[in-house]
Amino acid sequence: MSPRDNDDERQPLLAAQRREHDLNDLNDIQIKRTPLPVFQLTIVLFLQLAEPLTSNVIYPFAPELIRDIGITNGDETKVGYYVGILQSLFFLTQALTVLHWSRLSDRIGRKPVILIGLLGLSASMYCFGLSRTFWGLVLSRCLNGALNGNIGVLKSIIAEMTDSTNIAQAYAVMPISWSTGVILGPVIGGFLAKPAERFPSIFGNNEFLKTHAYFLPCAIPATFSLVAWLVTFLFLKETATGPSILTIPRLFRQKDADTTKREVMVETGPSIANSESPDEQPVPLRGLLTRPVIVAASNYAALSLVDIALRAVHPVFLATPIEYGGLGLPTPRIGNLLSIFGVLNGGFQVFFFARLHDYLGSKKTFTLGVALALPTFALFPILSYLASKQGVTLFVWSLALVQVILSIGTSFAYGAVFIYISAATPNRASLGATNGLCQLTVSLMRTIGPAAANSLFSLSIEKQYMNGWMVYYVLMGTTCVALWVAAQLPRRPWA
Repeated sequence: MSPRDNDDERQPLLAAQRREHDLNDLNDIQIKRTPLPVFQLTIVLFLQLAEPLTSNVIYPFAPELIRDIGITNGDETKVGYYVGILQSLFFLTQALTVLHWSRLSDRIGRKPVILIGLLGLSASMYCFGLSRTFWGLVLSRCLNGALNGNIGVLKSIIAEMTDSTNIAQAYAVMPISWSTGVILGPVIGGFLAKPAERFPSIFGNNEFLKTHAYFLPCAIPATFSLVAWLVTFLFLKETATGPSILTIPRLFRQKDADTTKREVMVETGPSIANSESPDEQPVPLRGLLTRPVIVAASNYAALSLVDIALRAVHPVFLATPIEYGGLGLPTPRIGNLLSIFGVLNGGFQVFFFARLHDYLGSKKTFTLGVALALPTFALFPILSYLASKQGVTLFVWSLALVQVILSIGTSFAYGAVFIYISAATPNRASLGATNGLCQLTVSLMRTIGPAAANSLFSLSIEKQYMNGWMVYYVLMGTTCVALWVAAQLPRRPWA
């Protein structure tokens, strides 16, 4: 037997040994996974609930609110324009301020910025519920976005309390709070709008709720934000480190800096203690413009444009009368359908995201999530056609539920892109600024998305472009562009 033949016989055995060795290495990695700081992570999830609760509570009643204030003068085709403006204003003002809030959190700490943001959410939602003119609603939404920089800061906290072994676990549970807000927000908005009319035996004699018919659903997330402020003040530990970080004990001169830093290390684990050198400083803004950050931010922005366009058009489509191309559903049913999305989204994220990510990897998970938006948008004209022919039958309801399930894919994509953003950060001291820069691009897309999508929706049905369905074809084209941007991501996040 030749040496070559002998080598050929040994190849299967060597290959088997290598596979066994690789499996052992994988098991070692799984065994050495850093435990998550459960208490602090739970607090962060609780705080994160404030934003989806605030943003989603207005969705079921926004079309009805626009009709009631009389800005459209009874023209049903213009409702989408004004709803889109209200949805976009929040993100426009957030885009103007979020980078400044995130960079500020790198310098004075995450906790003070979160406290300011929660107060901003609360005050602006009380104002929204009290507003009786379109310009009052505009001012309230502008304040809502400008005073709230929490979304980027909370992502920085998640990244700082995790490491490469458990970050996917953390991002798998992050959607719990968002999904809860998506569930509760539409239920609150749909169930409690116009309480004097819906529950006359309880609120029928309340003149305040008669004249401010949408105050009650707005007051609930506003009050929740105040509760979240108190929880943050009392229990949230600062995760950023550095001589300029403003901690509550330091503010009142009760403890020195070394004691405070030791408490942070003990509370959040070794990932924080070892992640940032004492010499690390936040890089200047120009230093953030590296290829990894640009690619990650571009994908986050493209995904957000697709997602926010879907979320903006969906409730308007559901509320639009059948003869104009929608389903003509009442506000409570719209709230129920949007809440179903929240329930399913939360369950799928918690039980399947980490497994899917481990199996497919970050890039394929992200790409799959974006691609699922194509059949989601394609179902809008199908639902419109069927409803016009047979009404909202059981079959139409079933397809509407299928559409909700398919739309969950974008949430999987968010978890994957967050991992890319954390990996792209130049150093730990610049984590807040990196998240802020990415959130800036996202806020710009979310500014454009609702106004553009709902304007296209109104234009399509007003002019009957492509049977009133032009908006859906444009959104499918936008999704294809997002898939091209996704192709620029590396197969694995940057080391």
